[in-house]
Order: sequence, then structure tokens, then C-alpha cells
Amino acid sequence: MFFLPLIAFLIGYPFVAALILYCMKRHGRARRYFIFFSSFVVIASVVLLGVQLLTGGDVSYLPETHVLDRVILCAEIILAGVIVYFGARHRRYDVIVLSVVQTGMIAWLELTGRTEMLSVVKPHILLDKFSFVMCVVAGVVGGLICIYAVGYMKEFHERHTEFQDRRPFFFAMLFVFLGAMFGLVLSTHLLWIYFFWEITSLVSFMLIGYNKREESVKNAFRSLWMNLLGGLGFAIAIVYGVCVLHISTLQDIVACADERVIIPIALLALAALIKSAQLPFSRWLLGAMVAPTPTSALLHSATMVKAGVYLLLRLSPVLGGNLAGTMVTTIGGFTFFAASLLAISQSDGKKVLAYSTISNLGLIVACAGVGLYEAAWAGMLLLLFHAVSKSLMFLSVGAVENQIGSRNIEDMHGLIVKLPELALVMILGIAGMFLAPFGMLISKWGALMAFVDADNLLLVVLVAFGSATTMFYWTKWLGKLVAVLHHSERLPNKTKGSEWFTLCSLAVLMVALCFGLPFISKYLVGPILLGMFGYTMPDIISGFNLNIMTVMLVIIILLPFAVRFLAFGKRDKLVGSYMGGANQGDDRYFVDSFGKRKAMYLSGWYMPEFFGEHILLKPVLAIAAAALILLLTIAIGGAV
Repeated sequence: MFFLPLIAFLIGYPFVAALILYCMKRHGRARRYFIFFSSFVVIASVVLLGVQLLTGGDVSYLPETHVLDRVILCAEIILAGVIVYFGARHRRYDVIVLSVVQTGMIAWLELTGRTEMLSVVKPHILLDKFSFVMCVVAGVVGGLICIYAVGYMKEFHERHTEFQDRRPFFFAMLFVFLGAMFGLVLSTHLLWIYFFWEITSLVSFMLIGYNKREESVKNAFRSLWMNLLGGLGFAIAIVYGVCVLHISTLQDIVACADERVIIPIALLALAALIKSAQLPFSRWLLGAMVAPTPTSALLHSATMVKAGVYLLLRLSPVLGGNLAGTMVTTIGGFTFFAASLLAISQSDGKKVLAYSTISNLGLIVACAGVGLYEAAWAGMLLLLFHAVSKSLMFLSVGAVENQIGSRNIEDMHGLIVKLPELALVMILGIAGMFLAPFGMLISKWGALMAFVDADNLLLVVLVAFGSATTMFYWTKWLGKLVAVLHHSERLPNKTKGSEWFTLCSLAVLMVALCFGLPFISKYLVGPILLGMFGYTMPDIISGFNLNIMTVMLVIIILLPFAVRFLAFGKRDKLVGSYMGGANQGDDRYFVDSFGKRKAMYLSGWYMPEFFGEHILLKPVLAIAAAALILLLTIAIGGAV
């Protein structure tokens, strides 16, 4: 029974820490140390949980939770009350209606005793290797982001004195979110998952509107109503599952042989698509980029959006070969391709990362919808590697913005000279997103193989072209970082120690994941898939190819040191850019064919006339909305 106290601690401690942090309004140094302490406690607890799980086995707890169910119902009503308050205050009656309707449905279900009348009492808590992977994502990556936020938020308010300093509230919300994520991934009962699911939606709303600007409030409500729409679908799925199919857990849904189970599966898939910011619901995540960088990294890259793909991967065994699975794969594949196209035209670093996040989540969603072992293998690895790589990218962009006052990619030209340490971290993050032998590329290869085996030509085409566009915008950004302007000067690096600790830790973690890929696949992902699908398969990527990739990774790590050693004592040869004329000794001027001195500026190619939001976004949203409505209607109508 050692697991249960540790699980309770993981879920409960972040909420307690949040309450303490909210009360520490005039104790900056004490608050800083308490955040460090709490983050390390969370990380250590996740590590301890993993040790116990790997030496023990899967466990389930709490078959009878009448008192806890009533406590959670009261908390759900309080959450709805908070949403109603903000909705009334800002005259957003749509969020009021969505919140009241779904909370009323859940309250009716609980107060009438419907769940307690089921013939078999089911556990509410399940700890298996998949929930542990999600605990690692939420606890380790999330804890590091909280540490990073200490230094970042100090600099943020030093630069933005026009915003009210609400750091106690900010840090409290970060820890509330960690507790909600632990509760979500460690719960198996649908009512409990729904409760923590809704907490993440409310916390996201709070953090997006942190600085209280008109744009922030508008984007916060966009996030709220979209996620509440998904919550409504979730609530209907629970009511239908309990009242019609007499099922109340995710395992019940996967094991149910009734054809009508497609209805709750489709509704849960809808909620997951919204939570993971898939088209046509991606605008809530794009608008969330107005929030401070730790919010973007924690909620909208590493963890919150992963809740959606986590749910879909749990449902993957029953998504293959039916209309609900077709809906998921179609939306996921189209999102992967369309978001990659839209990312090409963006020069704002956080917006590129937002579209890249939406795109990569689309690929994971497509993997879950196929319903095959090898596709789920690729999806789980993509989930893990994306959480680390994208968090590293978001946080490095935030650190650079604090240093140069801009997050525009064009302003990062020659960053390798100006801020070499931050540039190297950012380069590693970019490499982790699209270059061999890093895990994202390996996982994409596994996904493509799975789509070929599934004879899904549409997904193969979308992944092939989406990967090509992905390479275009990442290469463009990478080129900006390493381009050297003549006479560039190194800038003083004022990045805080807490920020450096997180950036270096995530960089080391990403490299460790790449080296540990064979072990992660064999001892973690393999057993997860065996439990989900009931069978195992040979290695998706052969041992020979994995060895080659390991050698490549070692060479990439050693290459900067080798170049430095070979260039020691030698003068750099400065070569000006060729502009069809005579250079003036640097990259800023040249003499044209008429002998006139002209200024020049080296810029990336963004092609807004082809891939700009004003060109593509509305058609893309319309296509995705039409496809989603059509497939969802057919799936539910066919089951009825």
C-alpha cells in the first residue's frame, strides 16, 4: 500500500504549495526558496514513484469513494461558480451556459446515485507505466519550468512595469496546474478525470489573462469557451456511458463490446481534440502566447495540451477501423500539415513554436487514431520527446527576449556571437525537433511506417509534405542563429541562475532521452502497448539503425569541441555576402552595378503572400470544421 500515500501526496501537495505561495505576497526571498523546494519535492516524488513502479507493477486503488466523490462534486460546483463570476463580470454568457449545463449534468448523475448503482464497483486510481510517463512530463518538466519562472518573472516585471505584479497568484496557479495534471493522469474513473480536466481549463484561463490587458482577457475567454465546449462533450460522454452502457472508467470503454460505445468514444475524442488545440480549435492556443513564457511552456507546450493526446492514446485500441478513429486521424493529419504551412510565414518566435506545437500534436493525434501498435509506439515517443524539446525552445526564446527585448526571429540574427550560450541551447532545442538522430525524427519515421502499414494514403501524403514544411521553417530559424554578422559584438548575458538551471537540465534530459531511446522503447513503451493491445511486435527501429543514430549523436555533441580545437590560434576568415556587387567590408553595405553604395539587410523568406494567416487561416479552419462536424455526426448517427 506504499503507492497510495505517494499518489495522494503527488496530487495533493501542489495544491497545498499553491495555497502557501498565494499567501506569501510580501516575502519575495522566502517565496523563491519555497518554489525551489516544492519543485524539487515534486520531481523527487515522481522519481520515487517510478522506482516503486518498475520494481513492483501496475496498481489500482479506491473502489469505494463516496465521501471523496461528494468533496469533488462540491469542488466542481465551486469551479462553475468561479466561471459564472468571471462570465458575468465580462458579460460572457456563453461560458456561463456551457459551465452551468455540464456541471448540472454531472451533479444530477452523482446526486441521483447513478454511478453507485453500477453492478461492478470500479477503482478510481490507476498507476501504470503510461500514467507514470505522464507524471514524468508533468512533474519533472513542469517542476523545472517552475524553477525557471522564478528568475523569468522577476525580469518580466522589471521590463514591464506597466503590469501589476501578481507573482504570488501566478506561481500558485502553476502549482495548481501540476496537481490537476497528476490527478488527471493517475485517475481512471471518468468523473475524476473530468474534474481535473476542468481545473486545467480554468487555470489556463487565469494564466492567459495574467496581465489583464484587453487582448489577454479576450484570448483567455477564447481558451475558456473552447475548452468548456470540450468539457461539455466529456460530460455527455460520462452521462451516456453510465446511464446507457453502465460503464464508468476508461478501461470499461476500451473493453466494451457494445457498438453504442462509439458515442462516448467520439465525444471524448472531441474533448481531446479541443484540449490538444487541433483545427478548427487551434486559435485558443495561438492566443495563449500573450501569457508569460513559463505559461506557454508549461500549459501550452509540455503538459496541458498533452492531456488531450494522452486521452486519445488511452483510447487508441478502440479507435482503429471505425468512424471515430477516422475523425481523429483526419483532423490530426490535416492539422499537422496545415499548421506546418502556417508556421512558415511567422517571424515571431513564440508564434512559430505555437504553430509547431499544434502541428506536432496533430501527428500524435493521427497516431492515436490509427489504432495500431506501431502507430501508438510512435505517438508515445513523440509525446515524450516533444514535451522536453518544445519546453526547451519556449524557455530559451523567453530568455533571449529578456536579453534583447524581442522574440522576433529576425532579431536573433547572429545570436551565436551575441549570446553564444543561449544560442547553443536554442540550437539544441531546434535540432531536437527535426534533425537526426534526435527522438522526434525517429518517432516521425515510426509514424510514417505505421501509416504505410495501415494503407492510409492520405496520412502518408500529409506527413510527407508536412515534414518537408517543418524542415523549412526550422532550418530558416537555425540559419538565423548561426549567421555571423561582421563586427558583431557579444552582449552581456544577464540570464538568471534559475533560468540557466532549467535550460541546462532540459538540454541534458533531451540528450539523455536520445541515448536512452532503445531502453525507453523496450522497458517502458513496449510494456504499455502490450497491456493496451494484448500483443507485442519486433523493434520498430532496428538495433543496427539505433546504433548508427547513437554514433551520430555522439559526433554532434563532440563536433563543437572539435571545431574549437582545430581553430585554436587561427584567425577567422571573414567572407562577405555576395550581392552582385562589391562588398564594403561588412554585411550591411555593398556597391551595386551602377557604382552606388547601398544598404542591405539579410532576412529570412516567410512568403506571407502564400502561407500568411490572412490567406490560409480562415479556409483551413472552415475545412477542418466541416470535416469534424460531418465525421462526428456520421459516427454518432451510425452508432444510434
